[in-house]
Amino acid sequence: MSNEKILNGENKKEAREVKGTREYLPAEQLVREKVLDILKGNFKRYGYGPIETSILELYDVAASKYGGGAEILKETYRLKDQGGRELCLRYELTFKFAKLIEMNPTIRLPFKRYEIGKVFRDGPVKTGRLREFTQCDVDVVGVKSLAADAEFIDMAFKVFAQLGLNVNVQLNNRKVLFGLFSECRIAEKSHMDTALALDKLEKFGEDVVKKELLEKGINDESIVKLFDILYAVSQKQTNEEKLSFLGGLMQNELGAQGIKELKEMLDYCIGFQTKGDLRFVPTLARGLGYYTGPMWEVYMNGDGKVKSSLAAGGRWDKMVQEFLNSKDEYPATGMTFGLDVIYAALEERKHVSVQSKLEHIPAVLIVPINTLNICLELASQLRSNEVSCDISFDKKLGKAMDYANKQSIPFVAIVGEKELKGKQVNIRDMESGKEELYDLNTVGIRLKESLRLSEQTHHS
Repeated sequence: MSNEKILNGENKKEAREVKGTREYLPAEQLVREKVLDILKGNFKRYGYGPIETSILELYDVAASKYGGGAEILKETYRLKDQGGRELCLRYELTFKFAKLIEMNPTIRLPFKRYEIGKVFRDGPVKTGRLREFTQCDVDVVGVKSLAADAEFIDMAFKVFAQLGLNVNVQLNNRKVLFGLFSECRIAEKSHMDTALALDKLEKFGEDVVKKELLEKGINDESIVKLFDILYAVSQKQTNEEKLSFLGGLMQNELGAQGIKELKEMLDYCIGFQTKGDLRFVPTLARGLGYYTGPMWEVYMNGDGKVKSSLAAGGRWDKMVQEFLNSKDEYPATGMTFGLDVIYAALEERKHVSVQSKLEHIPAVLIVPINTLNICLELASQLRSNEVSCDISFDKKLGKAMDYANKQSIPFVAIVGEKELKGKQVNIRDMESGKEELYDLNTVGIRLKESLRLSEQTHHS
């Protein structure tokens, strides 16, 4: 029978994953948790505190408050509760943050927060892009200065340097993009369509984009001028040269302001001593439904299967104001890191950059040889000294050693009657194969120190 198995006389459906979801075993999840440790460490280092928002949302709130248009709502998972209320699963964390500000009017600004949680989108699936995925968002509300945006660029490079991933950050500004369209005499009502078409340039090429622009009603003269300008920009070597060239062309206030903002951001990056591959890309278009100024995306350098952005961000000055229906301004900026796509990039590289930094769980396997009760006490001592350990309840010595070797457990504590008579424990270092007798009363302290030294050796 297709996709079924007969078990104990009953029809059992064959277990399989929902498309666009993924499950992780301990060896994989330890890598993911190491990524989260690095992210959280940087978020806190830059002054951001944690929050948590609900996964469930009222659909009318999500639909009416969202600033990104109808496209995202097509990918929203909808459901009803037993009371007949229309609900949905959250599709991102940014609008949840804006709602949080709305519902907590006493929050003092600036308010800096990070949130890590699952989001859900019923969209296309590819390498690094799932339908259930984890976002790691970090945002600040209440800061107008573009130094806050530059600080996120600095944070991004530091995060990926710690992860050992070679990345580039592509930077643009909504005002530059739309200002450029105005220079090419593209009607304002067509700016969004033009931006979305232009964003496909790298993936599909110039001919496909030009054809789409014509289909969207952009006249041929405007298209020719747009691509002439983009080609001229591409011939400039540095970000500063590209911005200066575009700035000389911009005759409209919006575009000129965008150029000024990007130059200011680059100056702040110099102030932060930011080191990394930062590129001004005038065709970059993302989050245009709610981004109001600078916007950026992080991509892997080199050839690889992971083509999606690993992280992205931008300034979203209007969203909270619209949520509150307020005359007051709530300037905001931030970015999101994609845990699943970052994991995919690390997985492609065999986790080499973080493998040596992973903690071992367990770090010690205790093997009792007719000494189980004493081994229970030993396990308690090790755990009191913050040493992760497990007890081989059922395996004989040979099988226990084979298990420890296959599980990459660093140390095995062999506890036999002979060792106990001398109040000692035989500790085997599984990497070197050396054995040493530790005093039973201080084995926890000594193993903790041995693990610390072992970690230092691997990290150096």
